[in-house]
Amino acid sequence: MKRIKLVLIGGGTGLSVLARGLKQFPIDITTIVTVADDGGSTGKIRSEMDIPAPGDIRNVISALSETEPVLEQLFQYRFEEDQVEGHSLGNLLIAAMTNITDDFGHAVKELSKILNIKGQVIPSTNSSVSLNAEMDDGEVVYGESNIPKKNKRIKRVFLEPEDVEPMSEAIEAIEEADLIVLGPGSLYTSVISNLCVKGISEALVDSYAPKLYVANVMTQSGETTHYTAMDHLQAIHDHVGQNFISYMICGAQTYNDEVLERYGKENAEPVTCDIEKLEAAGVEVFSSEDLVEISSEHYVRHNTKVLSKMIYEIALRETSTIEFKRDKNRRNH
Repeated sequence: MKRIKLVLIGGGTGLSVLARGLKQFPIDITTIVTVADDGGSTGKIRSEMDIPAPGDIRNVISALSETEPVLEQLFQYRFEEDQVEGHSLGNLLIAAMTNITDDFGHAVKELSKILNIKGQVIPSTNSSVSLNAEMDDGEVVYGESNIPKKNKRIKRVFLEPEDVEPMSEAIEAIEEADLIVLGPGSLYTSVISNLCVKGISEALVDSYAPKLYVANVMTQSGETTHYTAMDHLQAIHDHVGQNFISYMICGAQTYNDEVLERYGKENAEPVTCDIEKLEAAGVEVFSSEDLVEISSEHYVRHNTKVLSKMIYEIALRETSTIEFKRDKNRRNH
């Protein structure tokens, strides 16, 4: 039986956590990962070596690793601030391998082999890029880490330089996918930043695979303040230039006062799943009463097992339909 090909697009902790959950299923996973981060260890290495940001790549490689736990632990090890400038060993290894191979994408492939990952990890571009934002009031903010600090509504984000090429492997993966999943993760800085790479949006629109967006559970201060699920969807479609998402997974839970108070202090609130508007826009909405879990400290997260199973079941349901469409297209050419 042909294995389902799943493509995940994003960055941040959301992508790595989802990848870790999905690797338990009999599927081929390809992750397309943003490289626009400019904070912390990643930002230092990036500015000093002029390479794409390695941090999100490192996290996804670690999540998909099938190697000994101690090797994964070593890869994720972060030195103290006064030791090797507080870098994580994984970031240093990616930087070193980039120097050896003189190619960031090749360095990621080689480290993926060493860590015996289940699937592929592909940077959205092989170039060093900066993510910038134009705000609703016309102000332009430079650098990913500076965008949320302004606490303004974002009109659009864009890369500098704007004409960077995508990794050819990323385009191929999108073309061959059975299901493409965007998110969960920061809307503009983890998800849409990938769509700003020339060619990726076009490949998504042209792909026969259905596209699924996993909405965030909570809004993010300075990035998606007061956004509903529909606002998230609209932002993605506006950046791509047309509607292309078929499915959305979003939470419909209500939360107790302790949770709302904790997030209120961070100027965050639950993302409202406005199902009627989403369905009116032609999107099929999936949810589960167990989709979200609340920690003892009142933090809210996706239940990775439940979310992964939902995505796997959607992929199973869709695979035969995609094969029919592809075969029909081949016959018509």
